[in-house]
Amino acid sequence: MTLSTMKNLFSMSLRSKQIVIVTFTFALFVSIMSLVLYEISKKSVTLKVNDEQIELKTSAHTVGQLLSSEDIEVSEHDLVTPSVNTPIEEGLSIRWEQAKQVEIQTGKDTEKIWTTDQNVGVILAEAGIELTEHDEVTPNLNENLGEDLHINIQKAFQLTLINGGNEKQMWSTSTTVADFLRKENIRLNEHDKLNLEAEEFVKPGSIIEVVRVEKVTDVVEEPTNFAVVTKSDAKLLKGREKVVQEGKKGSVERKFEIVKENGKEVSRTLLSERVIEEPQKKIVAVGSKVVVASASIKKPNVAVSRGSSAAPSGGKEFYVTATAYTAHCNGCTGKTATGIDLRANPDLKVIAVDPSVIPLGSKVWVEGYGYAIAGDTGGAIKGKKIDLHVPTKAAAYNFGRRTVKIKVID
Repeated sequence: MTLSTMKNLFSMSLRSKQIVIVTFTFALFVSIMSLVLYEISKKSVTLKVNDEQIELKTSAHTVGQLLSSEDIEVSEHDLVTPSVNTPIEEGLSIRWEQAKQVEIQTGKDTEKIWTTDQNVGVILAEAGIELTEHDEVTPNLNENLGEDLHINIQKAFQLTLINGGNEKQMWSTSTTVADFLRKENIRLNEHDKLNLEAEEFVKPGSIIEVVRVEKVTDVVEEPTNFAVVTKSDAKLLKGREKVVQEGKKGSVERKFEIVKENGKEVSRTLLSERVIEEPQKKIVAVGSKVVVASASIKKPNVAVSRGSSAAPSGGKEFYVTATAYTAHCNGCTGKTATGIDLRANPDLKVIAVDPSVIPLGSKVWVEGYGYAIAGDTGGAIKGKKIDLHVPTKAAAYNFGRRTVKIKVID
């Protein structure tokens, strides 16, 4: 190979290298320019994902493209602001909140909803669930949901509480009687009673009654009555009584256990008894002496006018209403209260009296009748009234009723 040929080959090789270098340089320039132009075309945006905020540049044309480029998959329940079709502009603020499925349990019913809210009250409002002031919600309405995404609602109902006799209408969300009492801070004492079992379920219209039972000890001093003892006394006229010894009440100390329900005593049990003072018995002498009037007393002249017989001197004198009776009257036995047999002695002068006015057995003088014995009583003879014994019914009718003077001699 000649020197000229070698020079030509070297020249051609050098030219090829120059072409490659120029081509590479141009390609590099184009790439750099394209990169520069690409970066220049990006727009700065703010992306808030749930609670995290990101500042970034993007060449995406729409919000949806931007989220896709950030590997964010948007579901139908998610919240995207502005919408996914909104064009990207410089300084645009984008917010994406991922929806969560929340379980809402109301009693035995369960409902599931999708939401992007955290506040319990807002979530229930979105779900269209109406609440009353007495309903119980867990978590509370002003709290945010926890990780379990569960809301429990206990609907309140009305029931009747009778506590110690005081009746009250109340709202409750309790399930059992014990739970209700605990929530209402109602404590039972040792002897208190419930109308229901503590574990019994409560429902609308239930009646829960707490009977307050109190046991107390009471010590009282009470009087004890004295006994009345009678003894026969032959010195006293029959029908008369005389107190020989006055009675006197004693006293005893008694200890009781008293049970009260709602403040009212329902039982009283005697626990012990101690005599403080023994009673003194009353002794009464009862007369057994029978007065027999003299048969020699003349038959009364019932036709004699008032004042026909002279009144004796001395004695207690007063006026009485007088009637007459016979031993053979209806219902009569013929024997007086002092034991005189008038049927066997029809001519005896005996009068029936009120013993509180004229003592039985007294000797008396009666105007128009003469001397007599107060030896009988009568159901209608009360106060200043006397009944004169006469031998026949005709004499009794003839005497009638009149006011006479009487003297109690002894």
